[in-house]
Amino acid sequence: MRRNASLVLLACAVFCAALSPLLRWYAFPRLARIPAGQYQDMVLEARGATLLDYGTMRARKVSKVTIVQTLKGDVAAAKRIERTAGRPVVVWDSLSYVQGPDGKMVSKVPERYIFDAHSQDPVHATGEMVDGDPVKREGIEFKWPFLTQKRDYEYFDAQTRTTSPIHYEGTRTFRGVPVFYFEQTIPWTRVPMPKTMPVQGITPETVARTGTTRWYSTVRKFWVEPVTGAPVYGEELHKEELRGGTLLGGRAKVTAFAGHVKMREDYIDHTVALVKQNRTLVLALTSYAPRGFLGLGLLLLALSLCLEGRARHPRDPAPPRTQESEPVSA
Repeated sequence: MRRNASLVLLACAVFCAALSPLLRWYAFPRLARIPAGQYQDMVLEARGATLLDYGTMRARKVSKVTIVQTLKGDVAAAKRIERTAGRPVVVWDSLSYVQGPDGKMVSKVPERYIFDAHSQDPVHATGEMVDGDPVKREGIEFKWPFLTQKRDYEYFDAQTRTTSPIHYEGTRTFRGVPVFYFEQTIPWTRVPMPKTMPVQGITPETVARTGTTRWYSTVRKFWVEPVTGAPVYGEELHKEELRGGTLLGGRAKVTAFAGHVKMREDYIDHTVALVKQNRTLVLALTSYAPRGFLGLGLLLLALSLCLEGRARHPRDPAPPRTQESEPVSA
């Protein structure tokens, strides 16, 4: 009986020990994926910013500039690209919509970002673009990989349409969440004019004919939760200028936009809560469950060996008891 029980425990121990690496190395890459149909939005603000008045072509101080960023997954496009890519793919259609303090549009730049659902590596396919211009991204954008490492990453900048390193600057704590801090500096670079301009009749083509060019620089900062790879907070020291040409009336340059862009407080709270929830799910696949099954397997193995040892070495049987003869009375 003990030997049968030890064999059952041994089988359970082998099963748990085998399940531990399967969860980490087989289930995790297949279950930890960005949903193809995900939708999210984010509101950022730059208070006390400088903004160009296109009516007078003069820069002026404004109370705030608001940037609304939306990401919407295209499920049909993702399935179509998966058939040729041979791996799970996410297609995000994003829009960065900038508006002044009066609520009027300053600019809007659409993007289509195609990437691997698990690794976040870019996937090159027809339709990949920024503001209607075809691009071939290298590096990450919007999100870091699951289980982010303490190293520099290549990060795609949509304004310049180029990729450059974003540097790991250390471990910090943000709203009770351990995070990795990353920073990227984009030096002054000539960039295209937005396809959609805030003034009727002004287009990138009409601006180009005046000889005026657009230049851009930024310092990009991200606080990234390393288990999920999701930024819980972000900032930019953003600057744009128009330079040269007849549009500026003889001036060498004029500030088109300058401000310290930060996430709005209510969106910070929502993002931190969502990341904490997803962090627990990822840790369950990568740490909690694999370690738990491995520990359970070792415990069952110890019990199995203990029962097997007792079955092989039974206790010596006790000597039979002898009955004492009773005295016989006369």
